[in-house]
Amino acid sequence: MSSEAVFIQVGALAEGFAPHSHTLEQQDLAGVELVFHFSAGETVNCSFNDDQTLQWAEQRVDYRATSIRSGILFIDFLEPQRANGSITLVCDRQQGNFTAVYGQLPDETQVRLDAFTRVEQGLPLTAVEVELRFGRLDRSTAPLPQLTNELIGMRNLYTYSPTERYEHIYLNDNFYAWQCLDGVEKGLADVDRCHYVKVAEKLYLFVWREKIVPTLGVVMIDLQSMRTDGKILGYQGSDFNALSNFAVGAHAQILNITQHP
Repeated sequence: MSSEAVFIQVGALAEGFAPHSHTLEQQDLAGVELVFHFSAGETVNCSFNDDQTLQWAEQRVDYRATSIRSGILFIDFLEPQRANGSITLVCDRQQGNFTAVYGQLPDETQVRLDAFTRVEQGLPLTAVEVELRFGRLDRSTAPLPQLTNELIGMRNLYTYSPTERYEHIYLNDNFYAWQCLDGVEKGLADVDRCHYVKVAEKLYLFVWREKIVPTLGVVMIDLQSMRTDGKILGYQGSDFNALSNFAVGAHAQILNITQHP
């Protein structure tokens, strides 16, 4: 009888994903300036100094930017004004709109609050927090991105590298199931909280929040090119002293689609 698989820290996960990963090339946005008009009324100016740093609300930060489809930018950086937080911007420069994902990892006290206590206190099972905010770029009057149910029922296979393969089942508006078929988490599986945003035709932003090891995933899924690209944020180890915010990308395959009667 084989030994039971164990959950690992996000830092160890990053090491497993790194060799020969299917991530997209970094986009050099040097000289680009974008104005983000949030639907709630806030406006933030963003300017890109070079291929590594940008100015977000007058704060200089390191960033990663990719483009899974022409005119679509995925921009990710650690939030300069909040510890253990990140901001991910999905910008459709053709339509002129964007989705901003504000993620926040829990502190050690929150992480060590057990699941039964969280249920008793009426708290979500995951302590990882996410806020989805929508808006328009520059002077656009484009419609805002919307939450979607178009992925629900799909069972997809994602190959992140020659050694790392995962299966996702998109169950309903709030949850998805995952299992690791090959790689550093082989044999592990769970059901976690998630969010879906439609960016364009057959192009989705998928966000998930894990409850056992504090983890935030933010990934673009392109079902035209059958590729994904994004990031995973978590703690480097179990001492909560350092973050791991690493790039992920995969080749995608739809295994089947379930339609409930």
